[in-house]
Amino acid sequence: MGHTFTNNLYHFVFSTKRRQPFLRPDIRNRIIRYMCGIARKKGGIPLRVNAVDEHVHMLVKLRPDVTVSDFLQHVKGDSSKWISDSFPEMLSFAWQAGYSSFTVSESLRENVAAYISMQEEHHSRRSFSQELSLLLEKNGVPFDREHFLD
Repeated sequence: MGHTFTNNLYHFVFSTKRRQPFLRPDIRNRIIRYMCGIARKKGGIPLRVNAVDEHVHMLVKLRPDVTVSDFLQHVKGDSSKWISDSFPEMLSFAWQAGYSSFTVSESLRENVAAYISMQEEHHSRRSFSQELSLLLEKNGVPFDREHFLD
C-alpha cells in the first residue's frame, strides 16, 4: 500500500499515586494545559482532557509511530516533575505506576468526549474505583477486583 491512513483514538485514565486528592480545582486547569502541551510535543492531539481530585481522563489521537506506553511515560513523567516544581506544597506528587488505555472508534468519539467533560458530575454519584471497574468491564479487560487499584 502506497499510503498509510490511521485514526488512532485512545481514552486514557490514570490516577495520582494512592489516589491522593492533589488535583485541586484551583490548579487543575493549569495542570491540564501543561499535560496537553506535552501530549502535542510527543505526537498526540489532545481532543478532550479533564480531571477530578485524584485522576485524569484524556481522549487523544496518536500518530501511528507513537506507542501508548512511551506517550504516557512522557505525559506522566514530565507533568509530575512540573507539578512538583511548580507547586511547593506538592513536592511529594506522583502519578500511579500504571494506566488504563482504551481504543475508541470514530463513531463513539463525541460520546467519549462528552463523558470526559462530565467528570465532576459522574463523581458526585460514583467513586473512581467504581468508574474504573465499569470501564474495564465495558471494554472486556480482565482484572482482579481486590487488587486492581494497588
